[in-house]
Amino acid sequence: MKEKGLYLFVLIGLILSSCTRSQTPTPAASTLPRATLTPTPQATKTLTLEETASHVIAALAAENFTTLAEVVHPTMSVRFSPYAYVLDEHLVFKAEDLPGLMESDAVNIWGMYDGSGEPIELTFNDYYDEFVYSADFANPEQMAVDERIGDGNSINNIHEYYPGSVFVEYHFSGFDEQYGGMDWESLRLVFIQEEGSWFLVGIVHDEWTI
Repeated sequence: MKEKGLYLFVLIGLILSSCTRSQTPTPAASTLPRATLTPTPQATKTLTLEETASHVIAALAAENFTTLAEVVHPTMSVRFSPYAYVLDEHLVFKAEDLPGLMESDAVNIWGMYDGSGEPIELTFNDYYDEFVYSADFANPEQMAVDERIGDGNSINNIHEYYPGSVFVEYHFSGFDEQYGGMDWESLRLVFIQEEGSWFLVGIVHDEWTI
């Protein structure tokens, strides 16, 4: 009888203990630890080659070399070539040097004039007028990607000089009928792609040469 009573006492105790545990509130969902999701920054929009070229030609038209500098290759910089055949001696400028060039009075030798062989001794401002934005290339008569339009006697060695590069050409077939098209002009922007972005490495002017 005592054993039966003891058994009932233990059983009742277990039941009460179970009820007590079941009434303990669990933490609300909002207070439970959660994995923190770190938002990834929005990917920077990568411009296409054509968009990058349009950006560059607009900057040249506006003489905005601060904007132009943003597209220049960080290590190769940008080389200015007065004629189609790119040479080592053609002047190269780093991105940070571009914004102050138009105000500079420094006279540089940019190459040799076709025909005479005389040195091209000009300030950047004068070189820009004669061998960069010598026509309204932002509104060209023709434009092509990696295809030479202006065809003169000078060899176009862009692909050999800049392996893996692509150029965008802006072209006018001529301005005065009496010259029969011999006064054509082209401007070629040379780009190299790295990590999905296009960088400017060369600005090549071209025209009829002897």
